[in-house]
Amino acid sequence: MLKGFKEFIMRGNIVDLAVAVVIGSAFAAVVDVVVSAVITPLLNSLGGAESEGLGFRIISDNAATYMDFSAIINALIVFVMTAAVVYFAIVMPMNKLQERRAAGKEPEPEAVAEDVAVLREIRDMLAKNNGQI
Repeated sequence: MLKGFKEFIMRGNIVDLAVAVVIGSAFAAVVDVVVSAVITPLLNSLGGAESEGLGFRIISDNAATYMDFSAIINALIVFVMTAAVVYFAIVMPMNKLQERRAAGKEPEPEAVAEDVAVLREIRDMLAKNNGQI
């Protein structure tokens, strides 16, 4: 039972799927912040802009029009850090493990044609009898 579970977990496509889910959720957070910090204020605004901090308000007296670039940068940093951790903690060790497994296996010998096998038997019999029949 545990051997089957281990084989299931060690499949490459399972690890790829887990990586895709983690990266996808991190990217979804980036998209959410970009939309809420840039697109929504643009849609909420109609007029000029006033600058404050690491972002600015498109309409000075409306807090809903504040474009918060620090939140976008924060989300991008979180995304890059998440991707780096997933790569260095999951993907790279799994690739090394698969390389070690592949290196430990000897390639199977190629199948010998039947006529070659018969000729080898004859050769071996002749060598055994020193050429005497």
